[in-house]
Amino acid sequence: MTKILHIDDDIELGEMLCQYLRGEGFEAEHCANPIDGLKKLADEPYQLVVLDVMMPQQSGLETLKKIRLKYNTPVLMLTARGDNIDRIVGLELGADDYVPKPCLPREIVARVRAILRRASDNSNAPKQALQLGPLEVQPAKRKVLLNGQEIELTSAEFNLLEVLVAQAGQVVSKAVLSEQGLGRPLERFDRSIDVHLSSLRNKLDLNNENLPLTLHTIRGQGYQLSLD
Repeated sequence: MTKILHIDDDIELGEMLCQYLRGEGFEAEHCANPIDGLKKLADEPYQLVVLDVMMPQQSGLETLKKIRLKYNTPVLMLTARGDNIDRIVGLELGADDYVPKPCLPREIVARVRAILRRASDNSNAPKQALQLGPLEVQPAKRKVLLNGQEIELTSAEFNLLEVLVAQAGQVVSKAVLSEQGLGRPLERFDRSIDVHLSSLRNKLDLNNENLPLTLHTIRGQGYQLSLD
């Protein structure tokens, strides 16, 4: 059974959400203290973390930093509605997606399912590695190699890179990237794709003139990964 850890200082909301998740077939555990949440993550394998941003003991963003130092576990952030700064910073720090609060539990479950599905479902992915110059993407193992060196990516970053490499040389719209990479429709004013791909640029050193790979931003159309 898929194990989910919910870290949120709102005990009533946490217990309600975990109860809802259990009703949807997940094994869910709530932790009201982010410090204790990090200890649980170190002691037990969780497939996903639902993490609130606003917590008094330690902010969700600081907690996310510490998670990303050790784990690639997918993280869904719960942010204040209208707070675009927290959303963008969370994505830059390695969150896979976010849901603005207040929200319905079923919306969180839908995002959880989308993240988990893209992290584990390779039914439509080619089993052989995808090669683009010095870049190799291994869908079956969910590994990325650049010049033979493994690059650590978040689940969302891997998914988006896989879509771009599979359609190398073509312009891929943000709507397609959201559907195929994040597992959900593109929302109005959604910056998630832009932030994830900015992180990919840095991790793959795509601004390096000596690397024969370029990630183009095609204004009004989408993104294109090409071999120079």
